[in-house]
Amino acid sequence: MNITKVTDLTSSALDVYVRLTGAELRNKKEGSEGIFIAESPTVIEVAIEGGCEPISLLTDERLIKSGDVDRLIRRHPDIPVYTSDRDTLTAITGFELTRGALCAMRRPAPKSLEEVLGNAKRIAVLEAICDATNVGAIFRSAAALGIDAVLVTPTTCDPLCRRAVRVSMGTVFLVPFAKIGNAPADWPRDMDILKSMGFKCAAMALSDNSVSIDDKDLLSEEKVALILGTEGTGLTKETIEKSDYTVKIPMSNGVDSLNVGAAAAVAFWQITRQK
Repeated sequence: MNITKVTDLTSSALDVYVRLTGAELRNKKEGSEGIFIAESPTVIEVAIEGGCEPISLLTDERLIKSGDVDRLIRRHPDIPVYTSDRDTLTAITGFELTRGALCAMRRPAPKSLEEVLGNAKRIAVLEAICDATNVGAIFRSAAALGIDAVLVTPTTCDPLCRRAVRVSMGTVFLVPFAKIGNAPADWPRDMDILKSMGFKCAAMALSDNSVSIDDKDLLSEEKVALILGTEGTGLTKETIEKSDYTVKIPMSNGVDSLNVGAAAAVAFWQITRQK
């Protein structure tokens, strides 16, 4: 067991936790893919069960004494473990680490659309959703409510950024996901790929042509790709025009829409009922 007590912030071993941005972590090559950070013993365990490989662990020393991270350390005895008291960890991370542990992990190799969509019937497409909290919440709902896969457009937040992983409670490792398109200009043009694979594309948007999320024709489709957009501007006009359906959730009391995370949960529950 390779445990090091941390007393200051200068060690280069702590760079991944302290000094590297999300983009720098993605580009830091450990193996072939880069790094992401998983937070909390529960999320770390889910990531490992999902096949992710740990590089190092930064943890509150109390979790070692309590045994909360023993399983991780036993399974991977060769990784360095950095530990300290809560006050020092707060100084290192810039916030109170209430869940007590951070783990630097190798990013899994990206999956192709074919791998992700092979047997999928109900999928979500995230268009330009930049808020990591919303992305994490959508993945959690997708896992809980039976969505088969999630696709992210090039302008959507990285599902493996620290906040998205934390908010998802590790479910980003339970739902297969892939990027659709390599550059912003590829979407919504690449919607044609989904259509060629038999998916009917349903844009979540308010318009005069919108049908309810419980529309019988929509629910009877064999394959549905539900497209969700950013809260500020919603889906682009081009995406709506290229979609086979425009879909809305009926509202009451003059409310016109829900937060995209909440809307995703409602829509997922509805479209998976007849999968």
